[in-house]
Amino acid sequence: MEASEQTAAQPTPAHSKSFGVFKPTGHVVVSFPAETDLDAVERALASKGFAADAVSRISAEQMVAQADADIDNASMLASIGQELNLVKAQRELALRGQSFVVVAASNDALSGAVAEVARQFNASRAQHYGRFLVEELIEVGSSNQQVSESPDRGLDAQTRSGHEQGG
Repeated sequence: MEASEQTAAQPTPAHSKSFGVFKPTGHVVVSFPAETDLDAVERALASKGFAADAVSRISAEQMVAQADADIDNASMLASIGQELNLVKAQRELALRGQSFVVVAASNDALSGAVAEVARQFNASRAQHYGRFLVEELIEVGSSNQQVSESPDRGLDAQTRSGHEQGG
């Protein structure tokens, strides 16, 4: 199965932007360590009923380029919410060599199926982009709850070290 590659400069309409930054509403964005066999991930998604055109890949290099462009072009409104912080977190994961799979998942049942595959292949993150909320679908780091998030502080990394880089 061959997934369409997304280019940094031209995300598809399905991979829309909000306030000038990547926000693929109705999709799950999953990040995988570099050694993950993404062909196997796609086969697992297909076995759960996802069509090939519902799944796309974004390489680490493409995500860094896309994130850099988004950061440079983000509107002031992107820094009010978490959109810009999510882009920065994805950029950091991409700099560590992680690749991304973006899956169309418009409801809880579909996003749950993607989360099962994400767990099966030891994904670092799986985030469902709803209209107003971005939901973490797999456990990340500790069981501590996020606290006092603000655009100035960035996202609560929820990693053992407390930093996105620390794992």
